[in-house]
Order: sequence, then C-alpha cells, then structure tokens
Amino acid sequence: MIRDLCDGQLEGAAIGSTEVTFTPEKIKGGIHTADTKTAGSVCLLMQVSMPCVLFAASPSELHLKGGTNAEMAPQIDYTMMVFKPIVEKFGFNFNCDIKMRGYYPKGGGEVIVRMSPVTQLNPINLTDRGSVTKIYGRAFVAGVLPFKVAKDMAAAAVRCIRKEIRDLYVNIQPVQEPKDQAFGNGNGIIIIAETSTGCLFAGSSLGKRGVNADKVGIDAAEMLLANLRHGGTVDEFLQDQLIIFMALANGVSRIKTGPVTLHTQTAIHFAEQLAKAKFTVKKSEDEEDSSKDTYIIECQGIGMRNPNL
Repeated sequence: MIRDLCDGQLEGAAIGSTEVTFTPEKIKGGIHTADTKTAGSVCLLMQVSMPCVLFAASPSELHLKGGTNAEMAPQIDYTMMVFKPIVEKFGFNFNCDIKMRGYYPKGGGEVIVRMSPVTQLNPINLTDRGSVTKIYGRAFVAGVLPFKVAKDMAAAAVRCIRKEIRDLYVNIQPVQEPKDQAFGNGNGIIIIAETSTGCLFAGSSLGKRGVNADKVGIDAAEMLLANLRHGGTVDEFLQDQLIIFMALANGVSRIKTGPVTLHTQTAIHFAEQLAKAKFTVKKSEDEEDSSKDTYIIECQGIGMRNPNL
C-alpha cells in the first residue's frame, strides 16, 4: 500500500523474506485501494498510511478492505472513538466512513478514509488526566447471532464497572448491526471512559466461538478499569499509535502513560533511527503518581515539512 501511495520501489516483500528494500518517491494524493483479502485489519492499514498521506501533494481517499473488528488490532470503533479525537490534536482532520463491517475469519469489511495534507504537524501536550466524567460504549452482534448476546455483554460489563466506579452512569448500548452493513457473523464490545480534560480510555473485547457473552463483557470492562488505574492520559493501545506523529511534529510533545508497552518501545526505536527524532521516557514526578506506574514520554519532533505545499 505504501509503495503505491508514493510510486516507490519495493523488493523482498514476500512471506518468509528476511530483508526488504523500500525506496520511496513523491507521496501522491488521490484514490488508493488496499485489500487484505482476509480479516486482516483495516485499522492497521490506516495506521501505516495516515502519516504518509498527511504529507501528500493533494487530498487522499483510501478504500481499505478486510476486518473492521478483528483480533490483535484496534477495532474500527476504537479508531473512531478514541484514536481520531486525540490524533486530530496534532492539527489535522480525517473522515472515516464505515461502508461494511467485517469479522474473523471472512473479513469483507470496507472503510473509506478521506483526509487532506498538512504543511506541518503541531506538537501535543497530554499530561493532565482530569477526572472520569462519563463511561459509554456499544455492544454489538452481527449476522446470525441473537440480540440477547449484545444485551448480555453490555449487562456483564456494567456490573463489573459498578464494583469499582459507583457514582457514574454507565451507558453501553446493545446494537444489532444491520444486515446490509455487516458481512459474516461477529460480536464484540467497546467501552470508553472520558475525562474532564478530554482524555479517552477504552476497553474492548471480541466474541469467539465457545466464549460466553458475559466473559466478553467482563474482559472489556476489566481492560478499561486497568487503564484507568495507572494515572496516565492515554490507554495502553493509544500510546504506541501516537509515537510517529510526535516524531514528525514541529516541537516538543509530551504524553503521560501507564507502563510503556513493547509496541511503544519499538515505535520509539524506529522513530529515532528513521526520523532522527529524540525521545525521553521517565517516571512521572507528580505527587499523585508517586505510588503508580506512570511515565512521561517526551519527544523533540523533527518538524517535518510537506515539500508539496
């Protein structure tokens, strides 16, 4: 996909290959289609292409096909409800239209992402957590699965959150995905917590054959609660997704996180190697974080300029 976005040369990109040579050329806008042909995640296609098309010569429209709600990747709901509002703080907007949802193992989902290029990205400062003000989400079923499954996932998640957070209304909507907007059978849940300073955290889980609905709901609730305990301003899944944008931005960005994940360490390593950005990761010195595993990731971005604008 990235080769095609920039008329580049790509060698050795085959299964089993141990060496890949990629020579990029000028990033061009326009319409691009990428199809995993499986339930491979459309969100991962979006993750890799977005930093590129921000520096294109003209607006882009990306037609991404595969799984919208797949294991080992952000669900499209996470990308829309958590990633989008936070990443847009870097000074750009994108529009994402979910044409068809697709699940494991068939895939068959499609989203269309539209975005315009920028001259430069702004740095961000996400270090003030605030207090949790609302908790909401959606529990979905698609295909032949009964609506009761969605209701059970939602109810189990609410019960689990209630044990720890009693003073907030938890609004998780059970949803039956329309037949013409979902390919195949699937179920899952995403729960979002929003804070007074606009921070967003999520817990999510997907149903699998043989796993009861209550467990799916409880897994998502427990993931959300774990992300709220560490005192950071981003959850464990957003931290690594912000690294590339911090590296490219013009100035110093800071985010407060819980334990730094291996994904984030890897992203930092490559951002330093490839973009020559400088990162520091240190324990948070704030009083309220002293008993917690809380870190500040700081980056001196390279101030990448769009040569086309």
